[in-house]
Formats: sequence, structure tokens, C-alpha cells
Amino acid sequence: MSTDLTAAEAAARIKDLTARIAQANEDYHRRDAPTISDADYDALKRELAALEVAFPDLKQDNSPSDQVGAAPAEGFGKVMHRQRMMSLENAFSDSDVADFATRIRSFLNLPADAPLNFTAEPKIDGLSLSLRYEGGRLVQAATRGDGTVGENVTANARTIADIPETLLPGAPDVLEVRGEVYMTHADFARLNDTGPRTFANPRNAAAGSLRQIDPAITAARPLRFFAYAWGELSAPLADTQAGAVARLAEFGFQTNPLMQLCDGTDAMLAVWTGIEQQRATLGYDIDGVVYKVDDLSYQARLGFRSTTPRWALAHKFPAELAWTRLEAIDIQVGRTGALSPVARLQPVTVGGVVVSNATLHNEDYIAGRDNTGAPIRDTDIRPGDWVQVYRAGDVIPKIAAVDQSQRTSSAPYQFPDHCPACGSEAIREPGDSVRRCTGGLACPAQAVEKLKHFVSRAAFDIEGLGAKQIEMFFADDTLPIREPADIFTLAARDKANLSRLKNRDGFGERSAEKLFAAIEERRAIPLTRLIFALGIRHVGEVAAATLARHFGDLPTLIAAMDAAAPAAERHIAADEAVAAERAQAAAQNRRARIAETRDRIWSDPPLPAAARAAWDDLTGIDGLGAVLAQSLVTAFHQPTERVVIDRLIAQLNVLPAEAPAAQDSPVAGQTIVFTGSLEKMTRAEAKARAEALGAKVAGSVSAKTDLVVAGPGAGSKAKKAEDLGIRIIDEDEWLAIAAT
Repeated sequence: MSTDLTAAEAAARIKDLTARIAQANEDYHRRDAPTISDADYDALKRELAALEVAFPDLKQDNSPSDQVGAAPAEGFGKVMHRQRMMSLENAFSDSDVADFATRIRSFLNLPADAPLNFTAEPKIDGLSLSLRYEGGRLVQAATRGDGTVGENVTANARTIADIPETLLPGAPDVLEVRGEVYMTHADFARLNDTGPRTFANPRNAAAGSLRQIDPAITAARPLRFFAYAWGELSAPLADTQAGAVARLAEFGFQTNPLMQLCDGTDAMLAVWTGIEQQRATLGYDIDGVVYKVDDLSYQARLGFRSTTPRWALAHKFPAELAWTRLEAIDIQVGRTGALSPVARLQPVTVGGVVVSNATLHNEDYIAGRDNTGAPIRDTDIRPGDWVQVYRAGDVIPKIAAVDQSQRTSSAPYQFPDHCPACGSEAIREPGDSVRRCTGGLACPAQAVEKLKHFVSRAAFDIEGLGAKQIEMFFADDTLPIREPADIFTLAARDKANLSRLKNRDGFGERSAEKLFAAIEERRAIPLTRLIFALGIRHVGEVAAATLARHFGDLPTLIAAMDAAAPAAERHIAADEAVAAERAQAAAQNRRARIAETRDRIWSDPPLPAAARAAWDDLTGIDGLGAVLAQSLVTAFHQPTERVVIDRLIAQLNVLPAEAPAAQDSPVAGQTIVFTGSLEKMTRAEAKARAEALGAKVAGSVSAKTDLVVAGPGAGSKAKKAEDLGIRIIDEDEWLAIAAT
């Protein structure tokens, strides 16, 4: 995909991607009835990941990059995974695989000629399952769920022949085995021929069979299980991935015979090609090949991102193309006011899945040009066109080509300049490719989207209050939900209402009580979820977690936002003045004039020291920056938005951020800045290790910095630390600390 987008355009795309992926997760993981193909889903996540790399400050809007699976369904007990069940980073090209291997070497600081082996094995298209054994006996089985909490399906798992009830000798006392439940093509065909219902594909059949309330139904279904990983262990299995999987086979598990050991990228790609050629004859569904770093000590050093291990990669198989009719172009209004065009297609089957929508990105894309005006295809796109839908892995379903010989419209599509939801003017700022509704809170589309975000899975995740229910309550004049605080007064207002919720269509007494109970359960909410749920522009789930860790509790966060407000206003003024200077100053003295202008705005009149300190602390948080800081402070400082936030907070018990796991480390709770070159540990590994030790990593030095690790070439940061009397150590001292 192209990443030469403006920040506004990227934000609009991220919002659209989030909504689509969230619905796909719900359909796939909870309902076992996916509405899009794996290729479509991978394409959605692929574009989102590319945008988040290109625009790290915009990682926001319920990012599926920071989520795994979906919340557990009703009907099963919940199981808290002792070690989170992660997802996998996806690759769709040879260059992606090469980049993966390069990143591993860079993170570990391995020279190009140092040995680095990987395992490669088929990626089974089934349902993830975790099996816990204690003393060699199966005691619990759980689905992945959202990665943290899964469904207890122990009784059902006991009916699967490939899952041993008792392990063969030699297994650790505590062993969590992870793998995939699947169904062969032959068994799937027999099930559909003889069963009471017809399943769409083997994956649906396997998932639906495992998640039966009655274990007898599961027992009657031909389920299989491949083991390929592990969770909690009381003793190591081996020193390598391949060795550990071999041990699982010794304990009585089925492991995939196609797993191979590879000594580099070329060998990995050769295995991928070989498995793809066998794909049609394997007898079960796979959708790619998984690569893992073989050395388990390297895996431990590489660690994890928020939802994926750094040491593993899923190399997916390619998707397909199809031709169909573009019936209409609809405009969706997001919670930030962005107008996003969506292609409504005559449904077409591609790869066995019906596709009826595709992204159109923005008005430039419809016109056939990029944001610089350069052409991206030989024609524009118009309703009625015969179009080719492209479903490769590096983009979401989109229109790749237009057959002009079948064109029926003589006029180009006119992108609206007013919001279709509220009629307000939709403006496109200079340099921005996205039009935004200027209606703000008066725009019902924006208000509804903000509420949908608030109740989304990574935010408040209120069972029974999803997107459809939000739309219903928003339009309801007798029991409305127009802002987040209204959710938590719903039960009280219902009691005082003549038209009770239990008497309405779609509800009954039990469902109404369950909804009120689910809402009540969410009054106690972690600070991370609250920050994310507020839907502040640029503040995604990762940024929310970072902010929660940094400030610790809500009163501290709010105090920091209030303190930083004057500096945020000064930041806006400086940016506006600098923009004007760029437009007017001659090229030869522009840099000096800009620096002079910025210094003048920040110093005249003098800014209160507390305001500047709060602003420096906020913008110094590693990975955030001024754009996100400005958006965050504005949300808390803007009167109308602050009133909405305050009304919500009054209804909640906001739980402080969890204390770092490594409470007893010498740097737990401290703020560390790395500057200069690190020669024995990469910057990424140093940051990961510091956070694992319970420290905070900042990008700049301030009075709140506790420790500076200075390598060769350390400059202004080390000088500032020295001036402030902050402890400065070299890399060797840091390595001694990191080894604790």
C-alpha cells in the first residue's frame, strides 16, 4: 500500500479499518461464522499495520494490532490464561520475510554471518486451544478468547482422540500445550453429508463442534489436534523450538510432520514454496507457513510486542482477483468527522467468499490520483463501472482496475462538500486528502461513532451493548444514550421510565437485567481502558497503556493535563507561526527565521515553569510525541469535551495502572533515557529489557528522569542530564543492571 498519505487521511483510513476488523473478529472468534475470507481479513490487518508503521502517532481507533481474538462467548466458564495466547505478525511477500530476519539480527545485534536458525511449519486454519496438564493429567482446556481470557472447554477437549488424557513419561509437572483444533477435508465432507446442518468450511465446523454446550455433540464430531507451542512450564522442554516440539511428540501429541529447520531466508522461502505446492493435497486447510526463531534463548531476549511475539512470523498465501459491478459509492462519517468513501459492489464470490464492499480511501483515490496529484491508474472510478476487486495481502479489498469499455456514466463522481449526516460543511484543509465534517458534537454520525468506540472490545467492552444497540439507544427519545455517562445511568432512568426496556422489541426481562448487570460490572475500569475509550484522536490502545503506566492513576493524569494546558496552547501558536514563516520566508534564511519564531512564541510572555515541565514530561514519554500530546491535552482542556469526561468519571471507579511486575529490580519505577550509541545491546532490546524490569523509558531528559544510559556520541541529552544532576551510566553499567 502507499504510505505517502497525510496524517488526516491516514487517521480516517485507520478508523475504517478498525471497524471492519472488529466486526470480522466478532464473527470469526465468537460466532464461528466469518463473513469475510482469511485473505480479506489479512488484507485489512496488513494495511492497518503499514499505516501504523508509517504514522506511529496515529496508532489509534481501537487498533486490532493490539488485540487478539475476541471476548469469550456466553455459555462457557471463563479461564484466565497464565501466559497470554498471542497472535502472529503476518507477512505477504518474500521481502517481508527478509525484513523479519533482518529485524531479528538487528534486535539481537547479530552479525550477518552469525548462525541463526528458524523453524518453518504449516499454519493450520483451525481454532486455537490451550491444554493444561498437572502431574501428567489433563486438568483444563481453554480457547484463546481475547488472548487473556478464554472459554473453558475441558469436557469437550477430552473427547478429541488426538488430545491425550494422560501424558507419556518425562513431561514437566506443569505443562500448558498449545495448538490448533481442526477438521480434515474428508471428515468435513462426511459431516456435511450426514449432519443436521451444513457448515461453510472445515474451520467453522471445527470451531462450532468444539464450542458445544453438550460434550456429546463434540464427541460425535471428527476433530483433530496439532500441538506446536506451549504456555506455562514448570521445567524447560528443550533449548530450541524444534527440540521442544519433538518433546511434545514424545509426550503423546500429534505434531506436524512438515516442520523443517531453516538456516536463513532462502531456506525459509523454499519451505514456503514447497508447502504451498502441497497445499491442495494435505487433506486439511492451511493458510500459510509460520516461521519461528529456533533458539529459545533468543526468543526470550526478543520477547513480545503488545499482541505478537517478535520471534515469529506467519507468511500467508496469496489471495485472488475478481470482476464485478460498482453499484454505488457511500460516504461514512467517522468519529473524528472524516468522510470515508466505500464502494458498494454487486456481490461477487472470490476464493469461496462473497465480497460486497471495498475501500475507496478518499476523493483523490476515486479520481485516480495520489495525494501529490500523480496518477495511480488510467481512469477515475464512477458508480456503474465494471471494476476489478484486488485482494492481495498488502491492501484491503479495493478496486484495482476499471473496464472503461463497459462504462455507463458520462460524469465523474462528485465527492460531497457537506456532511451527509448533519449537513455541515465538510472542509479539506490544505495538504490534507480527507474532508472532515465541521459539525463536531452536533453531528449525530460522529456522536454515534464515538459511542461505538467507547463500548468496543478494547475499551469498555460491555456485553450486550454493541454497535447496533448504541444506534438504537442514540435514536431513542425515551431512554437515550447520547454520551458515555448516559450508559451508567441507564438502569436508574429505566426504573423511572413508563416505557421499560424489558417490554421493548429485542429485549425481555432477562436480557434487560443482563445488560444492566454488564454495565454495572464495568463501573470499575482500568485506567488504560478508560483512556482508550475516550476516543481521543491519535491515542490508540498502545498509547493509552503507555500513558496509564506513566501517570499511574487518573487524578495524576488529569492534573498533568491541566498543568500542561498553557504549554499546549503555546505549542499551537508556535506551529501556526512557523507555518506562516515557512510560507513567507526566503529559502536561504528560512531555517533561522523558523527557529527564531518558535523561540519567540515559547518565551514571550514567559510560560509558567510548571506548565513547561508538565508539557516536557508528556512529550518526553517514549513513543508519543507532540502531536499526540496536543490532542490529549486539548481533549481535557476543551470545555465541552471536559464536561463530558467529568460526567463520565463521576459514574466510575477508575482503577490505577498495575504496578510493574519487576517490583524488586534496581530500576523499578524509575524513568530511563537511552542516548548515544549502544554497542553491546540494541536500543530496541535495551528498551524492552528496561520495561521488563519495571522502568519507564522516556525519549527526552527532564527533571523527572532518574537515570541516563549514555553511549558513544551522546550529546545534548547527556549534557542536560549533567546540568540537572541526573545519574549517568555507561553501557557496561546498564548491562550489569539488565542482568538482574
